Amino acid sequence: MVSPLKTLIVASFNQGKIKEIASFFSTQEWIVQGLKEVKPLLSLPEETGSTFKDNALIKARAVWNQTKGYVLADDSGLECEDLSGEPGVCSARYAGPQATDDQNNRKLIRELIKRHDPSRRARYVCALVLIDSTGKETVVEETCDGMITFVPSGTGGFGYDPYFYLPEKKCTMAELPLEKKNKISHRGKALAELIKIIRS
Repeated sequence: MVSPLKTLIVASFNQGKIKEIASFFSTQEWIVQGLKEVKPLLSLPEETGSTFKDNALIKARAVWNQTKGYVLADDSGLECEDLSGEPGVCSARYAGPQATDDQNNRKLIRELIKRHDPSRRARYVCALVLIDSTGKETVVEETCDGMITFVPSGTGGFGYDPYFYLPEKKCTMAELPLEKKNKISHRGKALAELIKIIRS
């Protein structure tokens, strides 16, 4: 007997993020939906947390309270050593509340250029929160280390990926096919760990 599909609502309007998450659940018994696909449209509260975990919890709980189903929230971003951890939790709005990826990237490079002999060391951070239909919360956090390149490369991914250089791969995150990116990225490692927990 085939088990019925479960719906997993991703607490995000970011289609790039939803696509990456959905690719992990493609072989699982899940239907993955972003907030744009949920009717009626759900709302997200302001992200007022000081950490990625805080913001993931805020989003997950808000959507769970509106659905009482399976909800997955991701809060992730870039931390640069030369910028004392910026853009951090403000990664998606680094250049302003409605900033585009291009605007955020241009501000990042401007800020790094101001520093004398920057190390350019950086890391991606991802915090995932899964809330099941009973309200049980599971939290997973992972990172991916790299460097910022001043010359973007690659057309894949989203956000800061064209500028996030992986020395061991000799390419940026945006140059990796999604399948390879999912094996090493902050979000990929967090999702793999979360799926292990779900299966157990």
